[in-house]
Amino acid sequence: MEDAISGAIAVLRGAFPAEVRHCPLDREELRVWERRHGVVLPEPYRTFVTEIANGTDDGPPGEGGLLPLGEKPDSWAVREADCWMSPEPFDGAAVRVPGQPFPLEEEWQWEYDYYDHTRHSSLLHETYQHGSVLLGSDRPGEYWTLAATGPQRGRVWWLRDGCAAPYVDRPSDQPGGDFLHWVRDWHVGQRWWRAE
Repeated sequence: MEDAISGAIAVLRGAFPAEVRHCPLDREELRVWERRHGVVLPEPYRTFVTEIANGTDDGPPGEGGLLPLGEKPDSWAVREADCWMSPEPFDGAAVRVPGQPFPLEEEWQWEYDYYDHTRHSSLLHETYQHGSVLLGSDRPGEYWTLAATGPQRGRVWWLRDGCAAPYVDRPSDQPGGDFLHWVRDWHVGQRWWRAE
């Protein structure tokens, strides 16, 4: 495990030049954040924020690079979704709860599959607020998040108006779709989404 993390950190360090990196978190600051939120972040993201950068000015996603741990993009607070199906509006000011279970295990297109407020309203809100940390935004209404809990722990997810989908960088029967592969694909100019 240690060798795998070291190799991943070398790839991540090479993807972000020093001039675009924000100061890394102190390990104790990270432990305090994790205790407060009831979660241990998945590797290699956990080591990335303490050894390389707690946010970047460039890189994935497209709108300003990686967010510092626990921050939200500016567009999050004023998000106005066309396909928000819940009768309760999206609350961008709500406290996110990364220690709660990430609710999805596969792509969900609520713009087509939302038909029961009792069942789907809480799931829609939890998809945006539970079990993940925000990585950043490609543009207002499109967000990248890293699942921190549940069966999808360590996978990068794309949230956009009308759907949520795991990042796919290889056929679904192979490991991948994690923070390392997401950054690596950006760094080498690989297309974000490929057909399986």
